[in-house]
Amino acid sequence: MSEKGQNRELRFEIKRELHHASVKSFHPFRLDVKAAISPGITVLFGHSGSGKSTLLRSIAGLLTPDQGSISLNDKTLFDRQQRINIPVSKRRIGMVFQSLALFPHLRADENIAYGLSELDDTERSKKVDAVIDAFRIRHIRNHPPDNISGGEQQRVALARTLVTEPHALLLDEPLSALDPGTKAHIMDDLRAWIADWQIPVLYVTHSREEVFAMAQHVIALENGLMVGQGSPFEVLGVARHAAVAEWSALENVFEGTITNSHETQGTMTFRTGQLDLEVPLGRKRPGETIRVGLGAHDIVIATTQPQKLSARNILPGRISEMKLRDAMVTVNVNCHGTRMEAHVTPGAVEALDLRHGQEVWVIFKTHSCFILAR
Repeated sequence: MSEKGQNRELRFEIKRELHHASVKSFHPFRLDVKAAISPGITVLFGHSGSGKSTLLRSIAGLLTPDQGSISLNDKTLFDRQQRINIPVSKRRIGMVFQSLALFPHLRADENIAYGLSELDDTERSKKVDAVIDAFRIRHIRNHPPDNISGGEQQRVALARTLVTEPHALLLDEPLSALDPGTKAHIMDDLRAWIADWQIPVLYVTHSREEVFAMAQHVIALENGLMVGQGSPFEVLGVARHAAVAEWSALENVFEGTITNSHETQGTMTFRTGQLDLEVPLGRKRPGETIRVGLGAHDIVIATTQPQKLSARNILPGRISEMKLRDAMVTVNVNCHGTRMEAHVTPGAVEALDLRHGQEVWVIFKTHSCFILAR
């Protein structure tokens, strides 16, 4: 009987201490994470060394936590106190890592069917055909891995994992080596499969774009600890923690000093370099050093000085660099020595005739700025 559509929940409370060897010493690293993951995609986000892969491997059973517990759909997979540690093969957790580990001597369909040896030929063929169609790889089913593209290899690796109908799925940067177009198509198919089967997924990525494209929920890790949790917008769109802001590609992070507080106006004056910015009122006193984050998508560029705007930050500057990035243009503006990064469409660049060295005005609202906790 198919278990499709049954809701599941992955719970874990993991503590693990590692020692990373260097030439001179050992550097201790402590993972301490507790969360409950519902069906859908939860992204683990953080810089290299924050504990993302260690967490995945602990849940999968490839690493043994020093303390804590792991359960899936009310079944205990690991509990240190109760001395429970279910083997990897019996956890019903699918895993896809960066190294796809496809068998080079097997065809694509044989790779996919590898984990279904206990089924009879009819049932095995039925399941393989279904997942091949779901990931649109019927045309390469008879090809060995060396004769198909990187994107097709990734589809085969995902299909091989999902054909076993896992109760949870762990993905460690599975799409990092693919071009944007291929990545987008695979993400569409993966999203559809997960929505259909309703299983919890932990998805590791360094890509901000993948977070917003894939995640219903985000867990941000820093030095083995959770420093943010919530929707993609809550964690990355309005990142209030300095570490999250910096490595989640919140493009503008400024350090400076509060010079004045305007309680009746609900704002503070923040000086960074030679610029005075208006930021939201916070529990900060004049003279206190803080960091302020600003997303590049929140900046508007004008080629003439605007008048009578509700936005309180209107700064003159000069374009120092322009780069086309996918379907967006990154525009760097030098504002009296402070670099501001803005994202605009190619159509806006053409309409405004933006070019290197041009004098422009950078505009953003007070509440587009976020005071970052350290």
